[in-house]
Amino acid sequence: MKKPVGRILVSNDDGINAPGIKTTIKIAKALSDEVWVVAPTEEMSGASHSLSLSKPLRMKKLGPRRFAVGGTPTDCVMVATRHLMKDKLPDLILSGVNFGQNIAEDVSYSGTVAVAKEGTLLGIPSIAMSQAINFADPIGTRIPRFEVAEKFAPAIIRKMLKAQWQKGTLININFPDIGPREKPEICVTKQGRRDKRILGLEARTEPYGNTYFWYSFERHLSTPHKGTDIEAIMQGNISITPLHMDHTSVSLTKKLVKLF
Repeated sequence: MKKPVGRILVSNDDGINAPGIKTTIKIAKALSDEVWVVAPTEEMSGASHSLSLSKPLRMKKLGPRRFAVGGTPTDCVMVATRHLMKDKLPDLILSGVNFGQNIAEDVSYSGTVAVAKEGTLLGIPSIAMSQAINFADPIGTRIPRFEVAEKFAPAIIRKMLKAQWQKGTLININFPDIGPREKPEICVTKQGRRDKRILGLEARTEPYGNTYFWYSFERHLSTPHKGTDIEAIMQGNISITPLHMDHTSVSLTKKLVKLF
C-alpha cells in the first residue's frame, strides 16, 4: 500500500535522545518512506517559539537524515528547512511525542507546539503530539505510555491529511494516560484554561547567600469546561485541537475601530 506522505520532518523539545521522539519516528515511518529527524541536542522544554539570536547554531550529523542542533525547537525547523531540506521542503512536520500533555495555557510555553507553529508559518502542514502523564504519581515515577500515541496517531494523521486544513492553522493532539488496549474517543476540542495554578516558583539560597529559583509543578486538578482539551484528557480521551497562528481578536477589533 502506498504511504500517504512523501517527506516528513520530525522534531521535538525533549531532545534528540528522548524516548518520545522514537515514538514519533515510528509514527512517521508508518506514513512515509522518507523521514528526517532534526531535534535539539538537549532538552528545551518551555522554550516556546524562541530563536537563538545571540549564539551560533551548531549541528551534528548522527546518522542518515538524523541531526542534532544546539538550539531551540524553532531553530531546528529553521536549520532543517533553510539548510538541510531547502531544495525540497517536507510535506509534513511532526513534533513530539512530548513527555506530558500540552493543553490549555501549555501551548504558549511549549517547544513541542512551537515546532508546529514554525512549520505552519512556512505553509507546511504541522502536527504537535503529546502523551499525557498522571500528575498524581510522584515526580520521578511518572512514566508516559508512548504506546498509546504510537497506536492511534497514524490513523488520525491519515484522516487529517485527507481532510486537509486551512493555512495558518496547526494541529495539537494530546493522547490520554490510558492502557493501550483501551478505546478512547477522539474529541475535537478547543483550547481550555486552567482555573488552578500548577506552575510554582521555589526560592532557594546558595551557601554564599545568593538566592536562586526552581520552577515546581503543583498537583492541582482544574475543573474543565465542556469541549476543552482539559476535559478530553481528564476523561481519558484523545484531544485534537486546531490552533490559529493569527492571534487577532476579531470582536475587540470591531470595537476599537468604532472607538478610534
